[in-house]
Amino acid sequence: MELTDVIARAKEGQLKPVYLLVGEEPFLMERAVAALRRACTGGAGIPGFNEDLFHGGQASGGQITAAARTLPMMADRRFILVRHVEAMKAAELEALAGYIGAPNDTTCLVLTATKINGSTKLARAAKKHHARFDARIPKRGALVDFVIEEARERAHPIARDAAHALTDAIGEDLSGIDDALERLGLYVGPGQRIDVAAVEACVTRVRVDSVWALVDAVSLRDVRRALEAATSLLQDREPPLKILALLARQLRMVARMREALARGMDPQDAAKEAGAPPFKARDLKEAARRFRLPDLSRAFDTIAKTDLLLKGSKQPGDVVLQHAIVQLC
Repeated sequence: MELTDVIARAKEGQLKPVYLLVGEEPFLMERAVAALRRACTGGAGIPGFNEDLFHGGQASGGQITAAARTLPMMADRRFILVRHVEAMKAAELEALAGYIGAPNDTTCLVLTATKINGSTKLARAAKKHHARFDARIPKRGALVDFVIEEARERAHPIARDAAHALTDAIGEDLSGIDDALERLGLYVGPGQRIDVAAVEACVTRVRVDSVWALVDAVSLRDVRRALEAATSLLQDREPPLKILALLARQLRMVARMREALARGMDPQDAAKEAGAPPFKARDLKEAARRFRLPDLSRAFDTIAKTDLLLKGSKQPGDVVLQHAIVQLC
């Protein structure tokens, strides 16, 4: 299971005695922790009285398990949060692994980790008892469903094409999506529907337009236009690594569009299959026509190598990105 499932079940009051939450996606991690805390405490008892917070490396496994085995006071459950459990020593993790095998039903113990070695006793115990949950950004259509659900939680129905437009503009930045939905809610007013016009009015589309201009220029082998599009994004203070990620995302859409069209799907359905909004069908169809399979293969190879350079090279990021764009063309 993933963190989105944890959040959904916590809202329904379904709680497990132990959770090991693993991932580098802070928005989902914090959302899951908050949902579990609310479901666990639920306003019962004295606020904070049945809660404990520990930090990995600063607490022993014995201290944490002792707190977890303590009975709640004037409430149904205790909530114990341990952040960065991966910083704990092996012996301390063993104590937590033992607790997972025989947990206290009146405690909700939440352990968080950015990464964790799967060979540790804690990781193995969490897997055995179905207590491990990973933070993964929703992909393709699931991201649009995430936007629709987030808007519904704010009492704002959102049209599916508007949700597509929002993810097209912001990408997979969940914090950015959350902030945009907050601004959209204020823009349309309490309880009002969010449509494409509202998204276009409140959320800048310069980045998306520039990324598509970059994809078009690459498909035409137009170096000058491609560099102009990249420069536009850099001038908007977009990090080179993020520009590369957006470019890769659009090219993956092109590749999926090619596959869908080859199976005989009409452009509208093919665009949906590719994870793009219907109004992008025409642009995607044209891009799919221009990009042959060998072109896409070379493009993804260049993007992978550029990703490594941007993360590990001492060269300026804008220079690395511009060099990659010349190669792509």
